[in-house]
Amino acid sequence: MYKVKVNGTQEYTINRQQNDFVLDGESVALDIVSTGEDAYHVLHNNQSYRIRVIEVNAAEKKLTIRVNGNDYTLEVKDQYDVLLNQLGLSNLAASKINDIKAPMPGLVLKINVTEGQAITKGEPMLVLEAMKMENVLKAPADAVVKAIKVQKGNAVEKGQVLVVLE
Repeated sequence: MYKVKVNGTQEYTINRQQNDFVLDGESVALDIVSTGEDAYHVLHNNQSYRIRVIEVNAAEKKLTIRVNGNDYTLEVKDQYDVLLNQLGLSNLAASKINDIKAPMPGLVLKINVTEGQAITKGEPMLVLEAMKMENVLKAPADAVVKAIKVQKGNAVEKGQVLVVLE
């Protein structure tokens, strides 16, 4: 069972068993053929639909699809997400991260933020070199940089606090 919200407004309940779909309690006959990577051709009620998956954000359980040239944003919740929401536990994953720690020992190559700077989720904060590979550490959420605990060229240990957010 999936709850799917389309473009943040319309919500549908979808159940799937093999090739049978049930949409809001009604059986729906679909003929689905893969036409390439992330592309499908669907026949429903003698109508043809070209569908392409444009973007997938697995962490947020969101995806963008294009149906016959029109884009739709889908938010998908499975039965476990629905159950957690019913129990009032849906915001446990949204706990705020205040300290950005080194995921491994390495060397600070570049610092892209300054104290007091407002940053957005996914924005590169600093570059850490470990085992001759550059690792970009990105902001986990929208925040403000409270303090930078390292300088360019510093060697750091795993778990060491690099940046403090507020």
